[in-house]
Formats: sequence, C-alpha cells, structure tokens
Amino acid sequence: MSVAWTSKLALAASLALLPVTSWAQSVNISYLTHWSPETVALLEAAAKDYAKTNPDVSVTVRAVPFGDLLTTLRSQGGGSDGPTIGGIYDLWLPELARDKLVAPAPDAVAGEVKDAWPAGVVSAASVGGKLYGIPNEIDVYALNYNKALFKQAGITAAPKTWDEFKDAAKKLTNKDAGQQGFGMINSWAAGVVHPFASLLVSNGGDLVKDGKPVLDSSQATEAFQLYEDLIKSGASVPAMATADANTTGPFLDNFVSGKTGMIIMANWWESALKSGMGDKFADIATAPIPVGPSGDKPHSISYSWMTVVNANAGAAEQKAAWDFLAWLNNPKSGKNGASAMSDILMSMGILPSRLSDIEAHKDKLGSEFLSGYVSVLADAKPFPVVPGGQEFSESLQQTLEALQYGQVSAKDAQATAQADATSILERAAK
Repeated sequence: MSVAWTSKLALAASLALLPVTSWAQSVNISYLTHWSPETVALLEAAAKDYAKTNPDVSVTVRAVPFGDLLTTLRSQGGGSDGPTIGGIYDLWLPELARDKLVAPAPDAVAGEVKDAWPAGVVSAASVGGKLYGIPNEIDVYALNYNKALFKQAGITAAPKTWDEFKDAAKKLTNKDAGQQGFGMINSWAAGVVHPFASLLVSNGGDLVKDGKPVLDSSQATEAFQLYEDLIKSGASVPAMATADANTTGPFLDNFVSGKTGMIIMANWWESALKSGMGDKFADIATAPIPVGPSGDKPHSISYSWMTVVNANAGAAEQKAAWDFLAWLNNPKSGKNGASAMSDILMSMGILPSRLSDIEAHKDKLGSEFLSGYVSVLADAKPFPVVPGGQEFSESLQQTLEALQYGQVSAKDAQATAQADATSILERAAK
C-alpha cells in the first residue's frame, strides 16, 4: 500500500459524525444504484440504522441493471421527482456536472472528503475544483487465473511477461474440451476496454495523455497485435466472452465453470466468483498484469465510484441526502471503526477508498484473492476522466470487438481507434 494511502489514517479515523440534523417535517429521499438484490438489502438495512437517529427521513433504494444506470440518471435526474442520490462511475461525472444534473457537495462534506480520502480519488470526484460526490469504492484490474487448470497444463507460476502470457494461454487452450486460455469480454464497454488498457499501460503506453488520445503509439501497436495474436491462435474465443446488462453472462460463466484459464478483471467480482464456484473458489489466484515488451513493470487501470445528489431535487431533499451520505461513509456508522458503506462494499469484494476503511478492513484485504489487487494499487493508472470519456470508451469498445471477431486487422483497429478518439475528445472539449 502506498504512503499516500496511509499518511492520513489517524486523522481520518478520528473524524466524528456530522451533527444530527433536526427535520421540520418528514423527508423522503431515493437512492438509485445498480447493485444486486443482496447488496441492496444491506443498503436498506443501513438506512434503517440511520433512521434510528433520523426518524423523519426515509430512504428508498431502487436498483437498475448497470447498462441502464446512466440513461436512468439522465432521463430522470433532470426533475425534482428523480432519484435524490445516485451511484455513478467517475467517467460520467464531467458531463453530469456540465449539464447541471448533480449538485456540488456542501462545504462541510467537501472538507471531510478532502481530509479523509486519497487525493487522486478526490480529484476523480471533482470538476473544476468543486467536489460533486462522496467516493466509495476504488476498483483495479489484475490477472485472475485458475490454479487447477495451470497445474493440469504444467504451468508453475503466473505469467510475468507477454511472452509468458501467450505461452500460458496456448497451453491452457483445449478446443476439444471447450476450454480457452485467456478470456476476453465483449458487449460491455468497461469490460472490453479496461483489460485492454491494463495491458497497454503495462506495456508503457497510455490511452490519453494531456487530454489527447495516444492510441497511435508503438506501445499501442503492440497491444492491438497481442489481441490479434490471441484471437488468431484460438487461445481466446469471442463467443465465450459475452456480457449481459448486469455485467454477468457467458464471460463469467466460463471462468466459473473452469472453461477459461485466465482473465483480466476487477476486484469487485469476487462475490460473483464465490457464489458461482463454492469450494472451487480456492482454485482462483490473482497476479499483476503481465509486462509487455516496451513496459518497465506491471501497471493496471483503476477507476472509482461515488455517490452524487440530484441538483434538481428540493432543498430539503438535498440536505437530507448529503446528511445521509455523510453518515453512511463515516467510520462510526459501521462495525469496528469502519463505515457502513465500506462494510457493504467489502461484502462484494470491493475495495473501499476512505483511508480509515482501508485500515479497518486490512485483515480481509490480506486474503489471497484481494491482496493481489491491493498490491497493484500503488502503480495503477486511473482511467482518464475527460469530457467525452464515456463516448470514447464505447467507441474503443466497438473497435476492439471488431478485432475480436476478426472483422478488422490489428493495424486497422489501431488506426480507427485513434481517429475516432481524436474526433470524440476534440468535439467534447469545445
């Protein structure tokens, strides 16, 4: 864990709860998320705990599939009857703030967040120097692999370089058994782009630099070629890679059932693996992203989530929403010095981002699965949060999927990706 993640632990842990607010009348607020029913139940339980000291505030939780979350926030967030609170991906914030759909945080909330969270996470929750959300989770990518399949293939250690990675993928591929060496993902923007980007940054490259796409670099050339090599060799099968609107589907099922030897995924899917694999989850291990020929050491892509408040909600609802979020993310709202939000996140295998929560959950974060993710946090590169970022991600998704299905060559995919990204980001910056 980096010094930046630990230097303020004592301060963050000592922060007290915000004063209990006295409400003149009953206030109803709603919370929109994409979480599963089991996790929604935990959030509802936390809301009931909050109501013990705030009986005049009721919190209703509503969940939609991940694929519908942004469109729901956009279509309903423009009115006072839309969701009061929304959980959002940091990539969406610049446009939501620009369109005045989310409210800046009150000074008291902003001050606490700036003191109690890592600077990089605070930056991702801010636009133009203003904080718009309370960060809750940070996600990072790593290589997950099946130790039982590795043993069967005679592979003794996780691959550290791209050459070792390609060799392992070849050894793990068994067409007769319907087994692929490396699982890609399609039909889901982040699932397509983030693994590719993690390999790219581990090859010394970047997606965007100084606000401009750099997918025309030599490091990117090697990354696109790696994907083409894996597809053409049969080590990765696009038909096994589909995701659905809930970010589950065949890509997950094939890894859970032992039909995929390796995959690059984020820490948050731990709960899905445990649920699907049962005792066989013990076969899963985590390792850093293999380093490419132009890279210096393993890197990864990271991103964060935050909770924001509807700028068009009434004044009383906004005040109640910020008060509830401040309580939910405070170290005194959960168990053993952790916030209630972090307890919910850890139930899913998601890394909380508040400094005191990292300390409070350090024992669980030392598990074989999660420790591999914690170990790469210091060298992770945040996915670029820029105007047009979501459109950029979806465009790159389409190009990478075309490459997966053999519709374009690596060379043509790279040229298309750079041209499309340039057009999108230049237009969004105006």
